Amino acid sequence: MKANTFLWSAVAAAQILTLPLTAQAGDETVSPKETKQVAASAEKAPPLPLHTIEGVGGIVITPVAYLVNPGPKDTTLGLPSISATFVNAGRKNIEAAAITETLFGRVELGYSGSRFGLGSLGDDVRDATNIGIRNDVYLHNISARVLALPENSFELPLPAITVGATYKINDGISQINNTLGGALTGIGYKRDEGVDFTLTATKAFPKVFGRPLLLTAGLRLSEAAQLGYLGFGNSYRATFEGNIAYGITNWLWLAGEFRGKANPYQQIANPVTGGHLVGTEDNWWTVGAAFVINPHSTVTVGWGHFGPVLNTTENKGLAVQAKYEF
Repeated sequence: MKANTFLWSAVAAAQILTLPLTAQAGDETVSPKETKQVAASAEKAPPLPLHTIEGVGGIVITPVAYLVNPGPKDTTLGLPSISATFVNAGRKNIEAAAITETLFGRVELGYSGSRFGLGSLGDDVRDATNIGIRNDVYLHNISARVLALPENSFELPLPAITVGATYKINDGISQINNTLGGALTGIGYKRDEGVDFTLTATKAFPKVFGRPLLLTAGLRLSEAAQLGYLGFGNSYRATFEGNIAYGITNWLWLAGEFRGKANPYQQIANPVTGGHLVGTEDNWWTVGAAFVINPHSTVTVGWGHFGPVLNTTENKGLAVQAKYEF
């Protein structure tokens, strides 16, 4: 059974079972309105997965192998999905807007534009160097993912496997580097654009304590520093990422995710405070809850641990996302 079919079957079954007894199949007292509601719902899978801040199907910071809103079987052109995400990580923040489109049920195209607020970095740089820098950068992500292996292919209990590539371009980091006289070049910065490559596997377990459980593991090859918000180095590094999602009810999913992060840049010390203007990157992880509002909409809230982010340590981040599937 394919993942989207499975996810929908759980929701559809619950909707049917929660109708009055007079609305069960084969009962002559079924109202036309209730019949139409069930039939209409069956045409639309639930609005899962979510969007990552990089504009692919996933949770918040890690992908899953399932594609977003592929449509019914044999659909050539799925309908688009849009989302808005806000991450408040203490003195840093991210505002992201994303759109995805799935073709032939096998190819997901996505775009995400995000603003990264640098928080107190500008003040610390000014105190240390008497140089003023801009207080934000923008990151554009253009992605393509292919469902290379549908779940349970060859009638075997295999995971869904997706391969993907995301082209990223940073608007702002080159200007900051030039303003600082090439300081970032001295610690490993090479360019303001790069490509991430991902391999993601997801497996659904329909009945874990009677409810669905999804497990995802993935590999990422990237040159990016802080997802690309600080630019890109000149060598690829492999990192692990993964997530887990559990359907507590038909309308509430709990999830946790982990994203390993390499450290492509050397540090820049802050001579004033004794800390760092650019610190060592740490792995990121989040936990959260996704609320399925209706067959088209989800609202997600989460809490994240991000560790050192440039000049500050952000271990208490709040994330909120609203997503809509047409």
